[in-house]
Amino acid sequence: AVSTSEALTLGLFTSTYKPIPHGGVTGWDQTRQATWPATTATLISGPRHAVLVDVLLTTSEGERLARWVPEPTAADLDLIYVTHGHADHFFGAGPILDRFPSARLVSRPEVVEEARLQTAEASIATWNSWFDGQFDTAANVPEAYLADSVDLDGHPLRVIAVGGADGVTGTVVHVPELDVVVSGDIAYNGIHMWLWGSTPESRAQWLASLDALEALRPRTIIAGHRDPGAPDDDAHRILDESRQYLHDFDRAVTEAGTAAGVVDAMLATYADLGNPYTLYAAAMTQ
Repeated sequence: AVSTSEALTLGLFTSTYKPIPHGGVTGWDQTRQATWPATTATLISGPRHAVLVDVLLTTSEGERLARWVPEPTAADLDLIYVTHGHADHFFGAGPILDRFPSARLVSRPEVVEEARLQTAEASIATWNSWFDGQFDTAANVPEAYLADSVDLDGHPLRVIAVGGADGVTGTVVHVPELDVVVSGDIAYNGIHMWLWGSTPESRAQWLASLDALEALRPRTIIAGHRDPGAPDDDAHRILDESRQYLHDFDRAVTEAGTAAGVVDAMLATYADLGNPYTLYAAAMTQ
């Protein structure tokens, strides 16, 4: 458990880094294993019911997550909330829904159409290029959740559409009682941020989303991508580091002029961050 109150408990599941084909990314050492970033799922439990936030990508991850969720005799899983419409946060829902058939897979209306696009033929082909045979190609798409909060055994969880982040609309789950925000991919913790195809404008939008996240005044942020060895989930550190990464990437793109130059400039400061393949992939799209 990451955080608890008298009535609520918050638990964190973090996946491992997943091997993927390198895909000819510019500058990447072809003898080095490329990986997909480690991803989180968060269980918020009351005495009688629970809400799960994000459900990973592959079938095996979904199966491990389903085994990790405590038996429903302790708390019935009513709702599975998807923070944003990237497949690596909801394609793993199948095993969870099999185990908890009364649970609803939902997201904010802003997210549903973006999530549906991930199940289109072209998107499935892209995901297959990385994870062929490892995920449900007929994955469940979340239904629209129209309310702006969830009543969890009398305790409010706020679901908030914050704004742009790593390519789609970012939403968060705010647990005021615990001073926790489950941020999806608006904030990253110890992992290179996904800036594939980003622009100065989209990076400015992402910075504004981090400001909106800070305005909720959380003590703890559960990032959608979190290094398994991250020292903590301290909101101030995570917000500061996420902001600085975006500023530094912006500067590197402006000053370096080449993909290799962007990578070198970023690694001079961020050599210890997880999933460097993400950085190489982002640099080649600038």
